[in-house]
Amino acid sequence: MNIHEYQGKEILKQFGVSVPLGFVAETPEEAVAAAQKIHEATGADTFAVKAQIHAGGRGKGGGVKIAKSPGEVREHAEAILGMTLVTHQTGPEGKLVRKILIEQGIYYPGESEPEEFYMSVLLNRGSGRNIIMYSTEGGMDIESVAAKTPLLIFREEIDPAVGIQPFQARKVAFNLGVSGDAFKQMVKFVTSLYNAYEGSDASLFEINPLFKTSDNLIMAADAKVNIDDNALYRHPEYSAMRDIHEEDPTEVEAGKFNLNFIKLDGNVGCMVNGAGLAMATMDIIKLSGGQPANFLDVGGTANAETVEAGFRIILKDEHVKAILINIFGGIVRCDRVAQGVVDAYRSIGNIPVPVIVRLQGTNAEEAKVLIDASGLAVHSAISLQEAANKVKELV
Repeated sequence: MNIHEYQGKEILKQFGVSVPLGFVAETPEEAVAAAQKIHEATGADTFAVKAQIHAGGRGKGGGVKIAKSPGEVREHAEAILGMTLVTHQTGPEGKLVRKILIEQGIYYPGESEPEEFYMSVLLNRGSGRNIIMYSTEGGMDIESVAAKTPLLIFREEIDPAVGIQPFQARKVAFNLGVSGDAFKQMVKFVTSLYNAYEGSDASLFEINPLFKTSDNLIMAADAKVNIDDNALYRHPEYSAMRDIHEEDPTEVEAGKFNLNFIKLDGNVGCMVNGAGLAMATMDIIKLSGGQPANFLDVGGTANAETVEAGFRIILKDEHVKAILINIFGGIVRCDRVAQGVVDAYRSIGNIPVPVIVRLQGTNAEEAKVLIDASGLAVHSAISLQEAANKVKELV
């Protein structure tokens, strides 16, 4: 589950990670009030106005502005709130900005030059250990750094059985080139960040930039946080952070029916039971010359209601030219799925694309009788290859 920057920073603060003082706002008036509170608390005269969407590259898209007065905060808030922000991660359609984060300015003159670093904590699936990835090249796309100057990216693997050790935190601070008070602050930051990652059951904590102020404070100037969905039962307070406006509407609707649905950029809709069979079905579609339009696993408890819901969700994609239903009757009965197909046809009315149905397993013969007796324009198939040939013929 992705969460907004301001929500990620709330989690970081709970684990002792230093972040700039900030408040979320949904109106220009709230933004001005936030700036005034920040000034009263910190004396800051500059403020960052940051769009809150689930995407990177906000600054390049015009979603991050620096204001030198509450009046400028209002101007930037009025410009950013309600805008459709387009970045390299949103795609050309962009995302609507509903909230902004007002933060204290952390670029100010002092005894040393400010510096930006990169740091993230995630799982190294190859070794089965957590890893801290960090670089002196902060504020940039880490992919560009990896491509152009891979030697500037450091990695520190952590054994989850013992957690991060003091010498490892010191090694990270040393490789980043900080010294004095900044070194001590960095060691504390690294340790707290790792503890936040483990304690919140996150799958990713990315801080870019990790900022050293001119008076040697270490702060998370930005925060990208992904929480492991499978651990949300242990963190009900994090479940409340979900913003469905940032998710694909069809995926949100599918979740209401306990359907595992992921939208893709293809022309053949899939409805399958079981993730493995779904992957094989997508491969068959690809080999037949088509492109999968979605991943849809109706699970082992499919019934007429879920099948109808699946139909409606798939048909919302205007690029779908055909629908392939591929069901293996192991746990679920094929006749139950067939009845769902028939009921969906009658409920939805005219389905404007051809439907190919392959049902094998428990009560497959009864299922075929149900579909044949319905008089519906459904193309039946026995084998996967036959289903693929039907796709190739019809798309």
